Formats: sequence, structure tokens, C-alpha cells
Amino acid sequence: MDALLTAAASGLRARTESLDLLANNIANANTAGFKADREFYSTYLAPESLDGPEGTLPVQSPLVEKNWTDFQQGVTTATGSPLDVALSGPGFFSLATGSGTVYTRNGNFRLQPDGLLTSVSGDSVLNTEGKAIRLDPKLPITIEESGAIRQGGAVVTRLAISDMEDRSRLQKVGATGFRYDQSSLPLKTASAKVEQGRLENANFQPAESAVRLVNVMRQFEMLQKAIALGSEMNRRAIEEVAKL
Repeated sequence: MDALLTAAASGLRARTESLDLLANNIANANTAGFKADREFYSTYLAPESLDGPEGTLPVQSPLVEKNWTDFQQGVTTATGSPLDVALSGPGFFSLATGSGTVYTRNGNFRLQPDGLLTSVSGDSVLNTEGKAIRLDPKLPITIEESGAIRQGGAVVTRLAISDMEDRSRLQKVGATGFRYDQSSLPLKTASAKVEQGRLENANFQPAESAVRLVNVMRQFEMLQKAIALGSEMNRRAIEEVAKL
């Protein structure tokens, strides 16, 4: 395969990966606490291409070098539910799952009949002591900016709100969860404030993704034309050589 076809095929693959990211972002446009995925483009230089004939240019293939998560805070919306909480500033809530602790910005919580505070998916919400939060279902719930939870006029527990020294170590779990390896960099206390009765929206605008989707599709079409042109050039070259 020649340089034109190699570069165009690599570009098509990179744009396909971009389409997958955009589709996932758009699908989660209404998911509270969702953080958009974005891509970083680069070029790949094959080592063997450096050994080509003198005067020829090495083949550089465009690719998505890595995906990264945009942790910018989304706009918060009032819901009126006392169990909906949003974080203003950097930080994450902690959830206990079957495979360990998961961190999230999605504060859409539920109170089970036995008083256990859980996420929508049923994972227990943790307090600052790393224990599952249990409340009295019969009493009103007030959650302060510090994360302290009051019932009956007294603080009964406090939401665990943590932040990370290096967020690039966070790995996505599902739509809004993240897993963090604390072996090298421990958690730190977050400076975020809790807003009761509000939820954080996804941190991107659907219109933005729609514009990017159109651009990627146009790039996709141009690369397809480049492949068709390259194939036609090769066909003609073979036919002309055969006539000699």
C-alpha cells in the first residue's frame, strides 16, 4: 500500500474513533454528572519507513494518540429534591461497589426503605469514615455546604468528598463513575461545596458535539475520496505499464 492510501486509511480509523467518542457524549447529554470524553490527535511514523529510497518522504499516519476526560464542571440545575446534591468546585462523592470504591459527580441519590443512602444504581454512598450512610426515613434531611447531613437538628454523618492529585489516573466506570489507584498518589480533601436540591448537568453542549460531528463526517468523506483517488491512480499506473 502506498503512502497516500496508508495515511488516508489511518485517518479514517482515527475519525471512526472520534465518532465513537462523540456518539457516547451525545448519548449521555442528559446524564447528571457526566464528563465528556475528548481525543488528542498525533501522527505515527513507522520505523521501517525511514529505510525508504533516498529522496522519498517517510509515511506519517494520523491517529488518536489518547482519549482524555474533560473534568470541567457542568451547569447545575435545581430539582427541589432533598436527596439531589451537586458539587460546586473540584471533588467527587464516594460510592461503595462490589469491585471497590467508585468516585462520581452524580449526586442523584436515593433513600432505601431501610434508611440506606444509595446512588441510582444501588451503590451505597460513603461518609468520611468510609462507611455506608444510613438515615432515618421518617425525618427530614438537610445537607449543608460542608457535606454534613442533619436530621432532627443534629449532624448524623458527613458525605465523603474527595479530590485527586492527578486526575489523569482516573479510569471511567460506566457513565459517571471513576476508579482511582491510590498506591502512588493518595486522595486529598476537596474544596467543593455541596448544593442540596440541585444536580450537575453533563459538562458539554449537544450543539457543540453536533458541530464536531459534522466536521468529522466531512473529514471522513474527504479521506474516502483520497482513497478512491489513490486507487484510481494505481490502476492507471498499472495499465500504462502494461502497455509498454
